[in-house]
Amino acid sequence: MNTEEAARRAALWGILLPAAAIMVLTMGTRQVTGLFLSPINTATGIGVVGISFAMAVGQFVWGASQPIFGALADRWGSVSVMIAGGVMLALGFVLTPLMTTEWGLIFSMGLLMSAGAGAGSFSILIGAASQRLPAEQRSWAAGFINAGGSFGQFLFAPLTERAIALAGWINAMYMLAVAALLTLPLALRLRPKPGTANAPVAAPALETGAMVRGSLREQVRVAMRDRSYLCLHAGFFTCGFHISFLLTHLPGEVALCNLPTAVSGISIAIIGLANIVGSLSVGALGSRFRMKYLLFWMYLSRTAIILIYMASPKTELGFYVFAAGLGLTWLATVPPTAGLVGKLFGVRYLATLFGLTLLTHQIGGFLGAWLGGIAVDSTGSYQAMWIADAVLATIAALFNLPIREARLAPRAA
Repeated sequence: MNTEEAARRAALWGILLPAAAIMVLTMGTRQVTGLFLSPINTATGIGVVGISFAMAVGQFVWGASQPIFGALADRWGSVSVMIAGGVMLALGFVLTPLMTTEWGLIFSMGLLMSAGAGAGSFSILIGAASQRLPAEQRSWAAGFINAGGSFGQFLFAPLTERAIALAGWINAMYMLAVAALLTLPLALRLRPKPGTANAPVAAPALETGAMVRGSLREQVRVAMRDRSYLCLHAGFFTCGFHISFLLTHLPGEVALCNLPTAVSGISIAIIGLANIVGSLSVGALGSRFRMKYLLFWMYLSRTAIILIYMASPKTELGFYVFAAGLGLTWLATVPPTAGLVGKLFGVRYLATLFGLTLLTHQIGGFLGAWLGGIAVDSTGSYQAMWIADAVLATIAALFNLPIREARLAPRAA
């Protein structure tokens, strides 16, 4: 390996490792909030519907904040955005134990915690990395950063479940606040070196979409009239519905099946572990196969997995197998979705345009978390939600087929 190649690899890992570590912390801490639903309800008496609504608001705010923070990062740099987000995320965890009303939880968990996590999440980190990497590395890099979020879920789910059981939910919240503050020194590692700040690396052969040389507003206007971009939004809506429903209500489903509470923490951890494999695999496959077909098969596989779960006995092993199967596609939809946005419009405003797809993702997330609470409160089960999950997954798969994506050029021998 020559000196130039070694320098390129060092620069690559200098971007990817801190970015993935930030995802470990922001996604890992955010993805376990469903474990607090029952303890908060017991301590405050707010009710499952009220707490579910606060968490649903958080799902929406997490998505709505990303195009806003993405635009700020595109204009002024990502580091300051991530530092502000880390502080907000930690503050949300610290304040939640002090809240005794639904509106208080909406402020701490729905606003502070979720906006803080959004400032250090997919659109910011993938956008920052994509602007500093050549096009052929972006899909794999997005998969690697995304796998960080999955590892965070794998790491924090059992830790948080044990912390709640052994030290109480309030101390578990404080533990997560400390973890959130660790994002601050990591964000500083992503400061671009002088002379390399945020200069996009062009790759015209792979970026053939409706790129606009004008302002961010012009690019957003063009994107919102693009059928392929809107199809990405439709598919991502379903992804958000699935994820938020399960993260918020999987502990409740486990309880309805009369299984130990530890099953929910282990299941969420298995989902995260399986998605590390899924994210890295799909990120690598994105440079070899058309991304719209990867999305089609992932969404369609969710339909099959949900239907099998509904027909299977509800045992501990059954939950773990279900978690492993679903985890393979859990957030593995992120690399091809981000990759398609980059193919369609280039990377100059990727943080904003991908952030807008995440907003749609979290509108689905809002409905998944909120409607799950309404379903179990009114019917005593989640059966209607599982049926809705399967139907939406099939629709999402079909919406990805019309996306405009150029065929991949054959690789030279």
